[in-house]
Amino acid sequence: MNRKKRNKSALSVSKGVKKLPSVNPHLQKIRRREVTVDEFVEGIVTGDRTLLSRAITLIESNLPDHFEQSQEIINKCLPGAGNSIRIGITGVPGVGKSSFIEVFGLYLIKLGHKIAVLAIDPSSERSKGSILGDKTRMESLASQANVFIRPSPSAGSLGGVARKTRETILLCEAAGYNVILVETVGVGQSEVAVNSMVDFFLLLMLAGAGDELQGMKRGIMEMADMIAITKADGSNTNNALRAADEYRSALHLFRTPESGWTPSVLTCSSVQNSGIAEIWNGIEEYKNFAESNNFFANKRRKQALYWMTETINESLRTHFYGNKTVREKLKKLKEKVLKDRVSSFSAAQEIMNEYFNLKKE
Repeated sequence: MNRKKRNKSALSVSKGVKKLPSVNPHLQKIRRREVTVDEFVEGIVTGDRTLLSRAITLIESNLPDHFEQSQEIINKCLPGAGNSIRIGITGVPGVGKSSFIEVFGLYLIKLGHKIAVLAIDPSSERSKGSILGDKTRMESLASQANVFIRPSPSAGSLGGVARKTRETILLCEAAGYNVILVETVGVGQSEVAVNSMVDFFLLLMLAGAGDELQGMKRGIMEMADMIAITKADGSNTNNALRAADEYRSALHLFRTPESGWTPSVLTCSSVQNSGIAEIWNGIEEYKNFAESNNFFANKRRKQALYWMTETINESLRTHFYGNKTVREKLKKLKEKVLKDRVSSFSAAQEIMNEYFNLKKE
């Protein structure tokens, strides 16, 4: 046998398979195609939840191109927006907001309503955490065809997150959702933002936790159009009723709201499904009352102007701190302020002069 052939058959190294590319060469073909503004609008008004979600993602994006496209979509959807009742829902941690919203939403679905659940997470700027868990905690509600659940962006200033939530409300209304539930996590600064974008403010409270009014912020109670004591079932029923009486007494100490409406205090149980119908009846009663004295429409007009101003402020803030020259100057001035070489006010004036001079160039 030929030695060359023998060596080739026993000792040669095969070439092996060709190395595969790290990126799928067909990826470009399977990527979602670009959707035009008109296609977005048509999809939204016809109830396409996929296109609604993609449009909201554009709203949440910080890219300039996405901002322009999202604003076009919003403006074209405006004629179909506004036909809903916007309800803000807040409460102390552990009050059972998700459980309440699920039971409340399922009740409204049976009445023939389309529900959109939006959420604002003011803690996200610090923790970068997500509230996507809301969707998993509301499994029964999320599975309904006439329900759309969307958490707020998981990062950014409260003002920016709130503005994007308000824009999301407009798209949801254009998509035919006639009850918008805006949930806020905890009790704090976010309530002010939520109150500036809803028609009705519902405050959920717990009973049986000692002094019911201890630590309760007066401003939050003054904003509430209704207070609902949750978990009013079993051995906690009497505690809930007693807490409701205490809140009614406390509300008498506040001045009459601008709307002229007297806030009510009710009890409810997500476990027993009790008090839910009464809460909805109270909301409808408020809507009829506020529409009869034109407060409903006037409040929405004031909210529109408020968010115009807030958007201007947010844009100026972003542009100011996003300027490279300003950031470098600010870093140096901070060191001077910390070393008492210049006053805080002088440093602020100096950086503002620097910024305005840049604008003139």
